[in-house]
Amino acid sequence: MDEHDIHQRITSLVEREHALRAALAAGELSAQEEHAELQSAEQELDRLWDLLRQRQARREAGQDPEQAQERPVSEVESYRQ
Repeated sequence: MDEHDIHQRITSLVEREHALRAALAAGELSAQEEHAELQSAEQELDRLWDLLRQRQARREAGQDPEQAQERPVSEVESYRQ
C-alpha cells in the first residue's frame, strides 16, 4: 500500500467519524454505539498514521518504504506519547 492509498483510507475514516457524530446528533444511534464505532475508527487511524511514519522513517534512512508494515492495534495503542 502506498501513501496515496493510506491517505485515501484516512480520509474515509475521518468521513466515517463525521457521519457517526451526525447520526448520534440526529438520534439515529445510541451514544454507546457511536462510542464503539468511533473507538474502532480511531484505532484504525492510529495504525495508518503509524504506517505513514514508518514509511517516512525508512525513506529518510535510505531504506525501502514498501517494507513498512501495519502494526497491530495492541502495539500502536501502547506507544508512549
